Amino acid sequence: MFITPDSSALQYCGRLDDTDKTAPVMIFPCSYVKIRFTGSKLAVVLENRSAYWDNYMGYLLDGEQDKILLAKSGKRKYEIKINQDNTFKEHEFMLFKRMDACHHVTFYGFELAKEGRILDLPKPLQRRIEVYGDSVSAGEVSEAVDYVGKEDPTHNGEYSNSWYSYAWLTARRLDAQIHDIAQGGIALLDQTGWFCEPRALGMESVWDKARYNPALGSALKWDFRRYTPHVVIVAIGQNDSHPYDYMAKDLGSAQSHNWRRHYLSFLKSLRAVYPDAWIICCTTLLCHEKAWDDAIDLTCRDMGDEKVTHFIFQRGGAATPGHLRIPEAEEMAEELSAYIERLGIFHDTE
Repeated sequence: MFITPDSSALQYCGRLDDTDKTAPVMIFPCSYVKIRFTGSKLAVVLENRSAYWDNYMGYLLDGEQDKILLAKSGKRKYEIKINQDNTFKEHEFMLFKRMDACHHVTFYGFELAKEGRILDLPKPLQRRIEVYGDSVSAGEVSEAVDYVGKEDPTHNGEYSNSWYSYAWLTARRLDAQIHDIAQGGIALLDQTGWFCEPRALGMESVWDKARYNPALGSALKWDFRRYTPHVVIVAIGQNDSHPYDYMAKDLGSAQSHNWRRHYLSFLKSLRAVYPDAWIICCTTLLCHEKAWDDAIDLTCRDMGDEKVTHFIFQRGGAATPGHLRIPEAEEMAEELSAYIERLGIFHDTE
């Protein structure tokens, strides 16, 4: 039995390009599709388009996590191993994007056993968060747990897993849906950061897109009416020091003031599309100069909006020279979710 992507039995989350309902494209980390079923067989049909690294999709089958190594290109069927002891056992399966737009994945459907049945899924979670960030928010290199507090090991994408990003960990602590608008190497401004160098794209050029990596096709605008978060987390300011850390050199320089003007404009753009959301600005535990946090604090004050706040982690900017591993991401998620709960943002969603 084949289940097409436009089946009402499936449940999606994330900023997808579903212009073609029969072939939705997963781009952002934490995006997923869920199905509940019975039967002894499950396969998923995917087409990968790779820009760099080895690419993996993650999945949870009955709560157990694993990953699929994707072919670099082409449409393939990937078999998911199911315990054969209980053919008619009820199963829940979630296929999710472990990585950022280093690759795009087109989903063509699920194949079940002939005797399989599709079951109803629980209703989607009512709480909603959205995150704008870089590699840390995407969970890049998070599974390299032998390198806690250290520089990254040599890798080719195998350690990246959005499931263990502080972003998704926070969402799960809060029982919330998540849209994770996170891209490794990205800064706020174009021509800064590492994403798409030497013609680097910043979050200013990405935040309102469903597709954005020029190596994988034309950009596509996102319709903000499709998802309205209760809280927006803005975790930008890490990669902005590349190629030159002007903020650390002089917080009052013309370049520093220019960055603050653009950051303020970005916050105003978010406020325009989400007039009622709480916006929380922060950086992460990844080492960086304190001047970036100072600049964010000044900008939040300039915003003059009581629902735009600046949150500083206890070890913000000083915990690790490498990407956050699972324990460090859990540390961030614990602090951030507690802060959100103290604000009482979700009281009216129950």
